[in-house]
Amino acid sequence: MTGGSSSQTQNWNRRVVLLAVPIILANLAQPVLALVDTTVAGHLPGPHHLGGVALGGILFNFLFWSFGFLRMSTTGLAAQAYGAQDQVLLRKHLLRALLIAAAAGVTIVILQKPIITLCMGLLGGSAAVQESAVAYASARIWSAPASLGNFVLLGYLLGIQRVTLGLALQIGMNAVNLIATLTLAVGLDWGVAGIGAGTAIAEWVAFLIALFFVKPFARSDAIKWRDIFDRAALGRLFGVNADIFLRSFCLLISFAWFTRAGAAEGDVILAANAILFSFHSFMAYGLDGFAHATETLVGSAIGSKDRSALRSVIKAAAVWSFAVALVFSGAYLIGGNAIVAVLTDQENVRTTAAVYMPYVVILPLASFVGFLLDGVFIGALKTRELRNSMFVSTTAFLAVAYGLQAALGNHGLWLAMIAFMLFRAAVLGAYLRRVISL
Repeated sequence: MTGGSSSQTQNWNRRVVLLAVPIILANLAQPVLALVDTTVAGHLPGPHHLGGVALGGILFNFLFWSFGFLRMSTTGLAAQAYGAQDQVLLRKHLLRALLIAAAAGVTIVILQKPIITLCMGLLGGSAAVQESAVAYASARIWSAPASLGNFVLLGYLLGIQRVTLGLALQIGMNAVNLIATLTLAVGLDWGVAGIGAGTAIAEWVAFLIALFFVKPFARSDAIKWRDIFDRAALGRLFGVNADIFLRSFCLLISFAWFTRAGAAEGDVILAANAILFSFHSFMAYGLDGFAHATETLVGSAIGSKDRSALRSVIKAAAVWSFAVALVFSGAYLIGGNAIVAVLTDQENVRTTAAVYMPYVVILPLASFVGFLLDGVFIGALKTRELRNSMFVSTTAFLAVAYGLQAALGNHGLWLAMIAFMLFRAAVLGAYLRRVISL
């Protein structure tokens, strides 16, 4: 009996890891995409090209990230249908999500001029930087339908546990981006417009290839289109997406407040905080991999009504998430200051970052439970609880940050960020019984 239990535990550990590793690698493809654009821009004559791509990158990070709910809701819905072995429902979920992505993407393209004008006005920059940013954004924005469609298709592939294909598509997209960007920006001398166009081409190529493999319209006669537009099903989909959007918006508010409050402490503190927070962002790719694997396996377990599997998935993912958090904390403890030295040559920023490095060392251990439970609740489609927990955590963070910063300065700000991660874990943990009792 004990041997069987041990074998089952090892099997769930193996399944979590086999899903998480390709997801982590696929997640890393996104910063690589931005890195290619930044590197090419950095080799064009004049710093305004690099500044333009940086501003344009901020625009698209915010614009496309706002639709990240398409990936998350599709994963949860697809995983549950996959677990229930309901192929017709699986394709209905996919088609509905693709229609929403197409409608949103086309709307962005149609409204591109006011969107770009408004965002560039808010971001500022010199006239030369603004001109470069507009050229980059005007070319890249044509990828909006493909970018949002890629969110859906990646979510679908995660939901049906075909993560290796998702990874291959991300790698292929980066390869196409590198080739297209170099050809257009350097070979044809299109400058930053070529960088934006190269990235747009890569997004479209990845989307079309993903459609070829997924084949969402195959055997379309098995599904009546009026079923796709079923009012109840669409209402549920919009409700789930709205909850996840509001959850993500609250998260963005917390991070934006952290940046804004750091700026009030002075330019050196702002620069040091930006570098140190990038450590947290990098760590998130590792923890997100296990969170996404958890979404998939939790959704599948719920779809198949296997409560034992549900508990086993959560336990296995918790062990691995803790292990990854421990590795990151150890790495930052041992080599954090050395990494900062690589990222900046400004001695005052290095010295300041070293003062606050202990908070960065603690942050992974304070964060991993919240990341993991995000995956559990998305897989279970308990998005209302996810939304409510983030609202409570954000409210608590703002109150704590305001009070602690007034008393302790930047130390208080970092303590508030750690408290925010603990709030997320605590509130979601209080809701966890609702998932386990399904």
